[in-house]
Amino acid sequence: MVGGQIRYSIPEEMKKGSVIGNVAQDLGLDVRRLRSGRARIVTGENIQYTELKTDKGLLVVNERIDREQLCGDVTPCSFSFEMILENPMELHQITIEVLDINDHAPVFENMNKALTFEISEAAAIGTEFPLQSAPISEDSPPGTTIAIFNIKDSDSAENGQVKCSVDATDSGNPPLTTSKILHLKISDVNDNPPVFDRNKYSAHISENNSPGVSIFAVSAHDSDLNQNARISYILEDTEVSGAPVSTFVSLNSESGVISAVRTFDYEQIKELQLTVKAQDGGSPPLSSNVTVKILIQDQNDNPPQVLYPVQTGGSLVAEMVPRSADVGYLVTKVVAVDVDSGQNAWLSYKLQRATDRPLFEVGLQNGEIRTIRQVTDKDAVKQRLSVTVEDNGQPSRSATVIVNVAVADSFPEVMSEFTDFTQDKEYNDNLTFYLVLALAVVSFLFITCLVVIISVKIYRWRQSRVLYHSNLPVIPYYPPRYSDSGDRDSPACVQLRGVQDH
Repeated sequence: MVGGQIRYSIPEEMKKGSVIGNVAQDLGLDVRRLRSGRARIVTGENIQYTELKTDKGLLVVNERIDREQLCGDVTPCSFSFEMILENPMELHQITIEVLDINDHAPVFENMNKALTFEISEAAAIGTEFPLQSAPISEDSPPGTTIAIFNIKDSDSAENGQVKCSVDATDSGNPPLTTSKILHLKISDVNDNPPVFDRNKYSAHISENNSPGVSIFAVSAHDSDLNQNARISYILEDTEVSGAPVSTFVSLNSESGVISAVRTFDYEQIKELQLTVKAQDGGSPPLSSNVTVKILIQDQNDNPPQVLYPVQTGGSLVAEMVPRSADVGYLVTKVVAVDVDSGQNAWLSYKLQRATDRPLFEVGLQNGEIRTIRQVTDKDAVKQRLSVTVEDNGQPSRSATVIVNVAVADSFPEVMSEFTDFTQDKEYNDNLTFYLVLALAVVSFLFITCLVVIISVKIYRWRQSRVLYHSNLPVIPYYPPRYSDSGDRDSPACVQLRGVQDH
């Protein structure tokens, strides 16, 4: 499930049907995807202030939005909802910030009552008489006078509370004096931007993670008060390997928690670098940015790959060792690699010993196969070595390679031995084929002979029946007689005798 996050700012009191933004364009979606995915807005509120036009991909105003009714004194004023698409499932978060407009005039308390002033006849020209206080408009410019006293304190909270002592003295003789203590609370001005607790962040996550898992959280603070200190976290639009960063991670706007959107593969992407903005709730809002680097940690998810010797299916490659080879003679070297990194890519080589007096050994780290003793006449010409290549991961992964070695001094000797070795399987296959073929031929010949014999018998029987029932004279046949000295090829004598009719 993929997701995106967009934010719009609109003034309050917009007319119904007014366009807020093009969500299809801002989320990088095709308008046809909105229709095929049955795009819809899901909100937990009773009033749906917005409406999605799936035919054009536009988000429009559906109900009147009154900022004071929606949020009161909360700043900034915003509301969020989700847009859901199906097949495949997508969830996109949309935040609407409602900006205030000057649509309320100042109101005096008890405005229906007349104001009464008692002025002494001795009042001097320019004497000031304070009027009843008014709820000053929230968008009044800085410096607007709201009372007789104009006091400014750059501190806030308890340090910004001012206590004034006002003494009133008349002009009588003797003069009379009275005192009044005023407690003034200095309202906060949004003059401090949010500050992150670090200049930059660095975090780690292992590859093959589950989508939605939390990676870590950023944190910022604001020295202002109330809404001016309310911080929202925003993920800036950047790209990672040509794709929007929102397709890799998501950011919770309130808690600052960064979560994975997809499963990471270290062999494809090794780190993510993104920018997070912290924005306060002042008007206008102040913000600051911080760089976040997320490092993908490698896991041992790839076995070693043997590059040499190459394992071929049809032909056999053998290394030749002369019988006069000294101890330590280099036969060959097994070369393997592992696409993982760190200790997961450290390889070790082991030779599976098949005899009590082994002739070879393999280097644990370098994969070199060498002789460990002198060759004797008892050593077979054909040597089949099985080498296991194992990485250092937890758990470890391994691969096995077969190395064929010929212990001989002449090439014809090697060829005669290994020709039989390589042709064993082919010979067995051919033998089976010829046995089946011979069985089929013998069966065919047997059936054919049987049919011929039966046919001859039937033919002779029918001929004898025909001669027995016929009235034709019988012509006996006499075998040829050969003279002792005559030519054996002389024609035979045939004597015909008549048969009397009965």
